[in-house]
Amino acid sequence: MSITVKAPAKINLSLDIGARRDDGYHLIETVMQAVSLYDTVTVREIEDDGIHLTLAGMGAETLPADESNTAFRAAEAFCRAAGIRPAFSLQIDKRIPFAAGMAGGSADAAGVLAALDRLTGVNLPPEELRRIGEQIGADVPFCLLGGAALATGIGTVLTPLPSLPDCRIVVVKPSAAVSTAEAYRAADAALADGKASSVRRPHTSRLLEAMNAGDLAAVGRELCNVFEETAAPEEVCAVKNLMSRFHPLGCLMTGSGSAVFALFDRPADAEDCAAALSCSGLPQDAERSVFLCRPLASGPVILLDEADGS
Repeated sequence: MSITVKAPAKINLSLDIGARRDDGYHLIETVMQAVSLYDTVTVREIEDDGIHLTLAGMGAETLPADESNTAFRAAEAFCRAAGIRPAFSLQIDKRIPFAAGMAGGSADAAGVLAALDRLTGVNLPPEELRRIGEQIGADVPFCLLGGAALATGIGTVLTPLPSLPDCRIVVVKPSAAVSTAEAYRAADAALADGKASSVRRPHTSRLLEAMNAGDLAAVGRELCNVFEETAAPEEVCAVKNLMSRFHPLGCLMTGSGSAVFALFDRPADAEDCAAALSCSGLPQDAERSVFLCRPLASGPVILLDEADGS
């Protein structure tokens, strides 16, 4: 028996960071939105004990397939919480770019949790699944929830929001990669006493008003990410400059980078922007690094359930 799930990526419409806790995590305030760029996760029951992970697709050769992988850890954590024997194979087909600030690893972990819950018939309450997800990574609870949400604390305290109105979202992953740890160090330095006034920070309350009103233009005006101010690679500026020629409502680096997205209310402008970026030579591999997406109102989606024939 097996389950196949589509696990969507996320973008950050705003991202601000605060103090660092004793455990190394920073307090954050961010508005996240799920988008229609997916990894595909298939979970199968097997005879042998243990978790067996196979990766394919975009950047798979650079990722671990052992207990250091978030999807692997998610499967182990689910089995412990549910009190079941770990005997599953995980197949993940990657399309969400790696080291992009789009929560690809967290999306995979969320997809595994959703698939195992359905496959095993355990049927944990959503809040319990999200508690398991917190053990894996701060973005996993949001990836389970999907849609849009304000995330506070270390990113695990979620307040659901209305998803963006239907629109087009162009996403570009430049060739530059960003280390999350290095991005936080750079932001901490820039936000230190005496320097904070030079960093543009989000007006979260105005963004929340725009989200609740379904005002896409106002959302575009309020896009802001502290990491773009403090730790963005040079390529991010070049990508944004090119995007700006096609009249987006706003564009921003997501997460700690390096992916950049732009919001469009006119599909033709978004398509023209994506085509120009694919030809620009900015991304390392244009065909795999430029994506045309839409906002989503949900998290992981069951594609195929061979256990019940659906």
